[in-house]
Amino acid sequence: MAARGGTRRSLTELVDAVGDKSPIDGDATNPVPAGPPTSAPLDELIANPRNPREDLGDLSELESIVKIQLQPALVVTRTAYLGLYPDDEPRLGAARWVVINGCRRLAAARHYGRPDLEFVVKDEVAASRVILLSAAITENVARQGFDVIEEARAIESMVAECGSAEIAARELDRSEGWVSQRRALLKLAPELQAALRRGDLAVRVARTLAKVPLEAQVEKWLASRDKPAGDSVGHKPKDRGPADPSQIAKALKKFGAEPDTLAEAITDYLDTDQLRKLVDSLTATLPPTPE
Repeated sequence: MAARGGTRRSLTELVDAVGDKSPIDGDATNPVPAGPPTSAPLDELIANPRNPREDLGDLSELESIVKIQLQPALVVTRTAYLGLYPDDEPRLGAARWVVINGCRRLAAARHYGRPDLEFVVKDEVAASRVILLSAAITENVARQGFDVIEEARAIESMVAECGSAEIAARELDRSEGWVSQRRALLKLAPELQAALRRGDLAVRVARTLAKVPLEAQVEKWLASRDKPAGDSVGHKPKDRGPADPSQIAKALKKFGAEPDTLAEAITDYLDTDQLRKLVDSLTATLPPTPE
């Protein structure tokens, strides 16, 4: 079954497209005005109404945008966006451009008093709803602070748009396991979803609780909090002993295609404190996140 919206192209290919066939230049069926601006006043721009991220988080790290914008936003024209979501026209107001990647930059520009925003136009990102949603999800998942339930809802929307979890995983360049794990969080009772968003409930524990009947989830979680450390869902923790290097090595070989396989293997052998230390160590090796 093919995903709705036609032939798939990678997001990297879309974002990097240049030259005669660059979506900046438009095409015969959806022309873009000759020489589109590289910047525009903020009142001509609007954030993607379908952005899966409702809470844009702390904008203070983007305060420098009032002096210099290090990275342009990615936008589509009003015409291209409405070709996918015609019912959203009232939500666009008088905006000429819809920001797909860079909604936080747009919000920071407004908050700190920058009069305009630099951007590139990529109407090809609006070739289908699947591509547009995938672009928005990919940017948010790559950034810290993306609310875990918002992420799960976005993945669920992607599955609905694609018609299957398998196609959604392929469009997002993720494993089916990754998609399945995130969708499972939507099976949690509202109280547990709230605890997860506050950080009171670990994602790993939440995935396990999602397998419990809905009416018993909260009771199970409350009972587990009275158990010894490490017994996150009311079971006696396993005495694992040392990690099995062969299993982790096997997972590493699959990392390119299935990063979640490695994550699951490591999770099986490290406790919560060890996992936090590993995440901190890995985070320290990453280059600075662009604005």
